[in-house]
Amino acid sequence: MSFQVAIGQYYPGNSLLHRLDPRVKITGVFLLSIAIFLPRAWPGHLAAVLFTLALVALGRVPLKQILRGLRPILIFLVITALFNLFLTPGEELFRIGPAVATREGLRLVAVTSTRLLLLVTIASILTLTTSPIRLTDGLEMMLRPLRPIGVPAHELALMMTIALRFIPTLAEEADRIMRAQQARGASFATGSLVSRVRSLVPVLVPLFVAAFRRADELATAMEARGYRGGEGRTRMKELTFTARDAVALVVLIGFVALMVVMRIGGVG
Repeated sequence: MSFQVAIGQYYPGNSLLHRLDPRVKITGVFLLSIAIFLPRAWPGHLAAVLFTLALVALGRVPLKQILRGLRPILIFLVITALFNLFLTPGEELFRIGPAVATREGLRLVAVTSTRLLLLVTIASILTLTTSPIRLTDGLEMMLRPLRPIGVPAHELALMMTIALRFIPTLAEEADRIMRAQQARGASFATGSLVSRVRSLVPVLVPLFVAAFRRADELATAMEARGYRGGEGRTRMKELTFTARDAVALVVLIGFVALMVVMRIGGVG
């Protein structure tokens, strides 16, 4: 069983997406997350898929890196698909005992699966093309206008970035723990669904212990380097908003506007 994820990992490169201002990319993720839920017909969903694939190509991130990051949600997708397929009322497609699959359920499965896969892919593109330092700087500068009302912009941005960065780390830790237990005779792929869930319980305790240990080591390392918060801190590379960033932002807004028009016009 593999827990490899793409969200939280950084793929070094010099692509167009790598060079964009992190504030533009964060805004883009927000806008695209809205645009994905706008379509109601297949032209709109197809446009969202093609736009996401174009982003993957612009980021020059290997497709296998993206696909590897989608593996952890496959079980969730399958369970959700089964519930939608057999519990959505409508025209009957086929029957398995008392369970009835409907045409409306099949359509709902296609829509929800596509939306979820696109959301995970877009979030993965953000972290794969943005280094943790630039991501922190971008979040902090976007949250800075909220400081007068007491929002700790620097600390909040740092916390969110560390949380993203620890996702693949904890996934690797979980995979290592499970491999160690499998070597001692544990089984995670056999038996009923209930027994499989129970077999995962012994993984959680060492995983939480490892998470707290890593958090304590990180705090100690930050204190040893003189970290005392965001007050008075400077940056080696200041973020600059260029014409390239303006064009990218216009394209993103234009795509969202197109999706809104398609929804209102009944095309998408």
